[in-house]
Amino acid sequence: MLTVAQLPAGQLAARLAGTGLYLQTGAFVTRLQSTIPGVVHGVGLMYADYPLGPDNGYADFHLRMVRPLNWRRWLRPQVQLLADGLAPFKPLPLAQAYPMFEWGLNWCISSRAHSYLMLHAAVVEKNGRAAILPAPPGSGKSTLCAALVHHGWRLLSDELTMVRLEDGLIVPMPRPISLKNGSIDLMRAALPAALFSPPVHDTNKGTVAHLRAPADSVGRLAEPARPAWIIFPRYEAGAAAELLPVAKGRAHLRAAENAFNYSVLGARGFDAMAELIEQSDCYDFCYSSLADGIATFERVAAAP
Repeated sequence: MLTVAQLPAGQLAARLAGTGLYLQTGAFVTRLQSTIPGVVHGVGLMYADYPLGPDNGYADFHLRMVRPLNWRRWLRPQVQLLADGLAPFKPLPLAQAYPMFEWGLNWCISSRAHSYLMLHAAVVEKNGRAAILPAPPGSGKSTLCAALVHHGWRLLSDELTMVRLEDGLIVPMPRPISLKNGSIDLMRAALPAALFSPPVHDTNKGTVAHLRAPADSVGRLAEPARPAWIIFPRYEAGAAAELLPVAKGRAHLRAAENAFNYSVLGARGFDAMAELIEQSDCYDFCYSSLADGIATFERVAAAP
C-alpha cells in the first residue's frame, strides 16, 4: 500500500490542496485537506511511514484546516479546523496549525468512536502484552512513553487507549507523540536520531512539539495487544523510582476518571473496564529518571 513518503514529488501538497489525503492511522481513515504550509510540512514529516487509502474512498473523519476569512487575516493570521464542515473550536494562531490538526483528530476519535472504551492514556506493548499509562496532563506520561518506545517497546498510542468492546483487546493507533515544554529538549538530547516537528510556542499547553512514531510501530497498525498492566505514572523531580501495587477496586475508579466515554457506554463501559482491570496488574509508579523508568518497565515485563 502506498505510504505518504512514497508519494511522487509535489503530490503530498497537491493531494492536501485537492481531493484530500486519505490517511490510515490504525482503526480509522482520516481525509485531510489543507493548503497551509505548516500542515503540509507536519504531515510529511510525522506521517511519512503511514499507508494511504484510495482517493475518494471511505473516511471516518473529514478534516479541513483553513485560514478564516476574517479581518484578522491581515494582521494576525489564524487557522480554523473544520470537522465534517463544522467548526468545533475557535480559530488559533496560524503557527499552531499542525498541533491543531493533532488535537482535532484526537477530539474526533474521543467524541465519536464509541465502539471502544477510550482512556486518556498512553499504551505500549512488549511480547504481545500491553502496559496502559492513564494520567492527567503534566504527569510525565508522554515523556515516559517516548522513552519506552525507543527502548524496545511498541507504541500503540500516546494519547488514546482504545479497548475493543467485543474482546477487550487494545487496538493500536500509533500517531506522533505530543511533547510539551521541558520534555522537548529532554527527549531531543535523549533521542538524537529521532525526528521532531518544529516547536510551536505560546499555545494553551505552552510550547509543544511532536515526536515521529517508530516505523516498526506504524508497520504493525493492525496488530492488537492484550492488556497486562495498568500503571499510573507520576513524574516527581528528584524522586527515586517507586512501583507500588494498587487495589483493583481503586484502579477501576481511577481508570474510569481518565476515560472519555465510560459513562456514555453505560453498563457496557462498566463491564469493559471491569474486564480490563481483571486482566491487569495495577501499580502506581513515581519516577524522576527515564533510565529508572525504562529499567522498571523491563522488570515488570520480565515477570511471569
